[in-house]
Amino acid sequence: MLQYLASLPGAVVLGLIWGVMSLGVFISYKILDIPDLTVDGSFVTGGAVCAVVIFMGGSFWIGILLGIVAGLLCGLITGLLHTLLGIPAILAGILTQLALWSVNLKIISITGQSSNVGISARSFDVIFSQLNVYDTLWKIGIIFVLLVLAFYVFFGTELGASIRATGNNQKMSRAQGINTKFNIVLGLMLSNGLVALSGALLAQYQGFADINMGRGAIVIGLCAVVIGIAITKHISPNFLVRMSGVFVGAIIYYLVYQTVVFLGLDTDLLKMLAALVVAIFLGFPYLYKTYFSKWSRNHKNKKLAAGGNNND
Repeated sequence: MLQYLASLPGAVVLGLIWGVMSLGVFISYKILDIPDLTVDGSFVTGGAVCAVVIFMGGSFWIGILLGIVAGLLCGLITGLLHTLLGIPAILAGILTQLALWSVNLKIISITGQSSNVGISARSFDVIFSQLNVYDTLWKIGIIFVLLVLAFYVFFGTELGASIRATGNNQKMSRAQGINTKFNIVLGLMLSNGLVALSGALLAQYQGFADINMGRGAIVIGLCAVVIGIAITKHISPNFLVRMSGVFVGAIIYYLVYQTVVFLGLDTDLLKMLAALVVAIFLGFPYLYKTYFSKWSRNHKNKKLAAGGNNND
């Protein structure tokens, strides 16, 4: 049990790092109402670019910045495929993700490696690492607070509000003179910029960037978003609380993951369980509206009918 408790700070750190990625998914999925599958590729791109910069002797700050820029470009490509070529958003994301597999391999190959590049804190200067979990915890906590506050302020501006309006109703937004295509592209850029930032942070924390590190990232992101919204909707509808809830969802996901590992369960099944959790949370409102509410009305009508007969 002591070993399990000692592992929880690391799970919280991973939850916060993946929470940055989940915030990007929140922007594309909940604000823009676009299921963007670029995530699995742009996550690796951010990590690969950052790792290569550090490996080549550059500052980790430059690596993080260039990783974010690379993520912004990934979102730009997906956005242009969707808005300029008319390709459905989900297919545009798949196409970008597919292309990024080759791009990421080429980025990693700059170091002479084939599919991964190591940047262990023992040999390279990084912002944080798993060698000092508690130091990492407060640093990533500051990043979490700054990101949530920054995007809360941004989405309260005229531009941010227009992006939210675009996601709510594109036709009405266009009728109000809003450039919805620009907002979609910008929203996807911001989303993938955050995803790439998360990849850059994870590469430093775990000490390497790998071509497969983003596999299933969209599932983890959706899981964090769905869990976070399910929790925060009972607390407050405030936009700041909803964004913070995304990080809470990611932390819960990794605490569950750590528990699964501690109990000796098959971790190969974890992504399947995550997919089931997302499916349940996404499908529950429909099931409730379609079946439970209908049953509730019928049950209420029967009780009223029975009461009326008794009165007669």
